Amino acid sequence: MSGISEALFEDRNGTVIAIEVSAGGKKPTFPAGYNAWRKTIGCRVSAPALEGRANKAVIELISDVLGTPTASVSIISGATSSHKRVLVTGMSRNEILGRLEG
Repeated sequence: MSGISEALFEDRNGTVIAIEVSAGGKKPTFPAGYNAWRKTIGCRVSAPALEGRANKAVIELISDVLGTPTASVSIISGATSSHKRVLVTGMSRNEILGRLEG
């Protein structure tokens, strides 16, 4: 998954991840590929994009993959869009990159 580091941005509170969400899929997957043109990491969730269910599933999936509490993961932009920016507090860009690529 070369280029995945281009979707990760240092923030004073942690790291921001640019993601592209596909809701209503069969199997939750993160990372689910990398879109080099948009510089986003794919994220598939089985929950529908209805009443915030997909957003909640995104937060739970990312926290599981990164091994961090759900309270450390929040959507900071794109709550009603498939393109989201997710803040992971307390984790550096290199820590996240290592967990996603390793």
